[in-house]
Amino acid sequence: MKDFSILITTYNRLQELKITLSSLSDIILSETNILICDDASTDGTYDWLKINYQNIEVYRNDNNRGLIYSRNFLLSKVNSTFAISLDDDSNFLSIDPLGKIKEHFQYNNRCAVISFRIFWGLTVPTSIQSNENSSIVKSFVGCGHVWNMKAWNDIPNYPSWYKFYGEEAFASFQLVQKDWEVHYLPSVLVHHRVDNKARVNNKDYYVRQMLALRADWFNYLIFFPKLFMVKKIFYSLIMQLKKAVQYKSWKIFNLTLRALWSIFENYKLIKFSRNSLSKNQLKKWIDLPPAKIYWKPIGNYIGNGKN
Repeated sequence: MKDFSILITTYNRLQELKITLSSLSDIILSETNILICDDASTDGTYDWLKINYQNIEVYRNDNNRGLIYSRNFLLSKVNSTFAISLDDDSNFLSIDPLGKIKEHFQYNNRCAVISFRIFWGLTVPTSIQSNENSSIVKSFVGCGHVWNMKAWNDIPNYPSWYKFYGEEAFASFQLVQKDWEVHYLPSVLVHHRVDNKARVNNKDYYVRQMLALRADWFNYLIFFPKLFMVKKIFYSLIMQLKKAVQYKSWKIFNLTLRALWSIFENYKLIKFSRNSLSKNQLKKWIDLPPAKIYWKPIGNYIGNGKN
């Protein structure tokens, strides 16, 4: 049995997937199992993979089931000790990433997930050097992380009904309750080949914003003690409304209303999933630094996620 599996979900991004698989060519055969879930692409992804990568386990959803469903499916197929998750448009820049990952897990037996250092941009960074140290953090990033499968099997699956966003935080809260840890490992660098600034102009930008907001609220409702949960949601709601007024934006107001309505639509699932942190667990979570999502080479600036 190999130590590592690499899991990739993809939907209609064949050209990006080709780049990612090419970057992994040195380790595809020798060191890892690679599993790909094609979420009902219409660009020929599945046929291309079956012809060109017969040594990869390729699965295909008959209908588009969403990113979270596909990640759960791939994780159910893993038979290795560790499972690396990459987006179809992300690749390693570090030398010997598998060796660094394995060593970190060996010396940190309560580490459930390692979150990688991630550079976001269409071109490679001007420098890949970092003077950061590894640290325990609140959560991790979907486009570049690795699971200790012992920890994954110790908690519930990602909530597929979230559809998009929020599953990493969901899992991280579950891990806190099981006394597992999420670690940030800057010695492993991933290049996420996207233009975040251009995303603002994409047609689905406000849909993504709504999904992210409602995922935050879902997690608050499921995991926070009631008083703290009410405070967090109320503060978040006020900030959204202030933003809508400040920018005179009906779109922001509308996405806020849609996120609120989704709470009522998913009330039964939220109630069924309710699993509140204890006071000690909440304090432990509050004291942790946020997930480290964005890295830039200039001054090793880190942009933290909101948690």
